[in-house]
Amino acid sequence: MTDLERRYLRLLHAYPAEYRRSRGAEIVGTYLDLAAPGRRWPSLADAADLLRGGLRQRVRAAGATDLMPGVRLAAAVALLTASTLAGMWTVLELRPAPPGFGEPSVGPFVSLGMVTWVGWLLAAVAQALTPGRWHRRAVAVAVLLTVALVPAAALTGLPRPPLFVLLPQVGLGLVALGVPGDRPVSLRVTPLVAAVAGLAFAVSSAWDSFAWTYRSDSAVMLQSAAVAMLVVAVLLAVGLALRGDLRGVWATLILLTPVGLLALHPLAGAADGVPAAFAPSWTALAVTAGLVALVGPALLPVALAARARLVRTSTPGPTWNTHR
Repeated sequence: MTDLERRYLRLLHAYPAEYRRSRGAEIVGTYLDLAAPGRRWPSLADAADLLRGGLRQRVRAAGATDLMPGVRLAAAVALLTASTLAGMWTVLELRPAPPGFGEPSVGPFVSLGMVTWVGWLLAAVAQALTPGRWHRRAVAVAVLLTVALVPAAALTGLPRPPLFVLLPQVGLGLVALGVPGDRPVSLRVTPLVAAVAGLAFAVSSAWDSFAWTYRSDSAVMLQSAAVAMLVVAVLLAVGLALRGDLRGVWATLILLTPVGLLALHPLAGAADGVPAAFAPSWTALAVTAGLVALVGPALLPVALAARARLVRTSTPGPTWNTHR
């Protein structure tokens, strides 16, 4: 057995055991036939293709064929929320505190965050104008810009948005990567409309430039966004479930993580035992963010395992073969 074959077999563990026994040799043989002579490692494209195929077969084995539509639905809701918030934060960045108020700024902007929010606005534009893989790349770039703010601020000594603003944006962006590229134009323009709505809301607000800051009113806005997104997700789940469609349930499970990150302040405050009017400690925020980041994604495989067990007990024989 060659090194390349051994490595393909390791990747094949992404598939259910029964599927590997039935089709494993055929799948690996196909990849080996197509591999260039002398190659020792699977290409990134082959590895990604095997992992996607394995996930697809595990989902089918669990009887959760509505999971991927649920992922796409969650991605659409997450992208709308991220675009709306980016529009609002863009206006905030244009309102630095007047001299004498002790708030640091980056030239005409509140912080380095302006670069990130512009990246998110451009991602919304890309959604409307570029069907296909480029729209997903634009979201990925916006996520990377959001993450890069932390080391950039540390290296330059310039201010950045607080982590409780950046973390939910990263969470929303990661979910939004699941947005398909083959949507009709009416759906592709919705993130741009949401971003413009966020801009308009922030511009029309009565907040003073020195009163609206990341560390005060943004916490309230994030909580409102969390409540709104959770209500939308639950309504979609209930409405679709009444028609026998469970993709809304899967979407709600996926969106629980970004909802938890958006509601980080009240959740950390409850854990810290402080009233809502007071900010929780940094330790409480960090611990709560860690729990949300761990527990939220863990709910999905638990739900898949429960669904698979239910399918096994109700349907005799292997279930993956009935969905091929």
